[in-house]
Amino acid sequence: MKPDEDDYRAFVDARYARLVRAAILFGCGDQDAEDAVQEALIRCYAAWGRVSAADDRDAYVYRVLVNGIGRSRRRKWRGEIPYQDLPEPPPTGDPATEVSLSHSIRSSLGRLGHEQRQVLVLRYFADLTEAQIASVLGIAPGTVKSRASRAIAALSEDTSLRDLITRAHEEK
Repeated sequence: MKPDEDDYRAFVDARYARLVRAAILFGCGDQDAEDAVQEALIRCYAAWGRVSAADDRDAYVYRVLVNGIGRSRRRKWRGEIPYQDLPEPPPTGDPATEVSLSHSIRSSLGRLGHEQRQVLVLRYFADLTEAQIASVLGIAPGTVKSRASRAIAALSEDTSLRDLITRAHEEK
């Protein structure tokens, strides 16, 4: 195995789950998120020399992911065939609480504009800096700040999140 392949595998092993979760937060379904991440990682593998030479590999890969999700939304059909029986993921913790939390967060993010959602996911989930987000989305850092500010203001007015936070504090 070439050293570049070792580096690529280590990168994928360390970030795959986080990239899938980011794609879900961008608005993809679970299966579509995995497909988007796999497509992004295939593209990155083909250009791993450029990716590994980039100033910020994470920002590079997130940009490939964001662009890929945008392309896939413009397509009418992806050529995939759904299967009726899929294995269930193993349960963790209280499923009702996790479903409620997941539903509240997805619903709230779904009410945001596409651009605002991208900025929040990249900032608070992927933990990218404003400069990295600007690079990933191809926008000015000031635009990142204004989108984040407007998104946070909208989320602070969201009653479903307010109720969720109140319940979480009561349980503690």
